Amino acid sequence: MQSPQVFDEKTILDLLPRLDVQAALTRMFQSLADGSATQPPQTLSLFPNGAGDFITYLGVLSDQKMFGAKLSPYIAGDGQSLVTAWTILMSMETGAPVLLCDSKRLTTERTAATTALAIDKLARPDAKVLAIVGTGEVGLAHLRHVESLRDWTEVRLASPSARTKEGLPSRLANGSAIMTYVDADEAADGAEAILLCTSSGNPVIDVSRVRADAVVTSISTNAANAHEIDPSRLPDLDVYCDYRATTPQSAADMKLATQTGLWGADAIRGDLPELVAGRAQPPSRERPAYFRSIGLGLEDIAVAAALLTAARF
Repeated sequence: MQSPQVFDEKTILDLLPRLDVQAALTRMFQSLADGSATQPPQTLSLFPNGAGDFITYLGVLSDQKMFGAKLSPYIAGDGQSLVTAWTILMSMETGAPVLLCDSKRLTTERTAATTALAIDKLARPDAKVLAIVGTGEVGLAHLRHVESLRDWTEVRLASPSARTKEGLPSRLANGSAIMTYVDADEAADGAEAILLCTSSGNPVIDVSRVRADAVVTSISTNAANAHEIDPSRLPDLDVYCDYRATTPQSAADMKLATQTGLWGADAIRGDLPELVAGRAQPPSRERPAYFRSIGLGLEDIAVAAALLTAARF
């Protein structure tokens, strides 16, 4: 039996320019909509004595004859925690592993590409102003993935260090200005697409202040009950997510809002499989749309499979 290929971070960085991550994810979400993919719930396992935890992301892509898992540990430390991620890809035909890859960078790319799919489906076609809260690697990856989706005339990058941080871009490829903000609410004011790309465990913007036709997106972090908007605001939003069958049980803002009894998962207007398949309700534009992503095992499996294909050709 042939040994599985092992890709470290350097190998992945070399292959990334050959990957169309958004195309791989679009195909995957269509497969999920068609019933040719399986997405089990993610599971959180705690290390004893508060030493950390790890999340297990599973997925089955039957049309590509692949299944697998990503393990993402959070290892607590004195003042500095460690987060890693590794994905194993296995064959549905032989039952053998075909790839083991360091997926920390792939997680960044698939997270940003998933948000980009949501923006493409939910944002106004004529949206001009983009705000991204978070200027780390994840925030800048989001900028790369959404830059070409609309004719942005203004981009705002916000973080406490945005105005002193070196290396931030100053213009888009189309020449539009990229401005920096320290205050996230100020950056979000008047923006039509607001991407929250932080590891915050608490709200980073007051979503009640954003314009009614805006789209706000939010991602996940390993921190317990982490949420980037106030959960009590969910009843005031048109809510979407990456996968309605699993996201409400894992997304902290949704769990906390459900506990109040004022919001429930039946209020979700659509998820990405439905959006890609054209079966989701469109945003009302009478109140902000909110897209919540927790990260799916299928996203990791789809991107790992695309990586393996790129390596073979």
